[in-house]
Amino acid sequence: MKIVHVIRHGRPASTWGGADGDPGLDDAGLSQAKAVADEILGLPEGERPRAVVSSPLRRCRETAAPLADALGVEIVIDPRVGEIPTPAALSAEERPAWLRTAFGGRWDEIKGDLDYTTWTRSVAAALSEHGGAAVFSHFVALNGAVSVATGRPEVMAFRPDHCSRTVFEIDGDRLILIAKGREAQSQVL
Repeated sequence: MKIVHVIRHGRPASTWGGADGDPGLDDAGLSQAKAVADEILGLPEGERPRAVVSSPLRRCRETAAPLADALGVEIVIDPRVGEIPTPAALSAEERPAWLRTAFGGRWDEIKGDLDYTTWTRSVAAALSEHGGAAVFSHFVALNGAVSVATGRPEVMAFRPDHCSRTVFEIDGDRLILIAKGREAQSQVL
């Protein structure tokens, strides 16, 4: 049985849609990254990830770094587990409102430059290819993966907290949700 651990990044130094398009972690986020690395390192040997994968965005790379360092592995960057692509015509100020609207509906109802149902399947496919890894990703990508794994069309599957760990089993190219990560209110909404 292959398992993939998907971790939402730690608390960023600025909110999604803020002036800094690629913020790193704030002090609390750095502490969260160390804590989730310790949590994962405390797993039984057979459950512990052997590889570390990250979204290309800085907040995910910084969250992944303590675990990668402890395991002595390089971080593999996979853009497919990155943040949800927003319509090109939106300004940075318009993105949070667009996302809030999207969260109230279904993947096939999101207005934008691409088919977001296909995007969720791309996220799930990426996770399926990273069996045995810890994958550091984003709030929306995690919701997309849970949606694919459960067959539910709603965008908002759950509210993963910063550095919460969601676990999936991989059966061929299919994701099976084993456990959702810890939930909390998010700054995204």
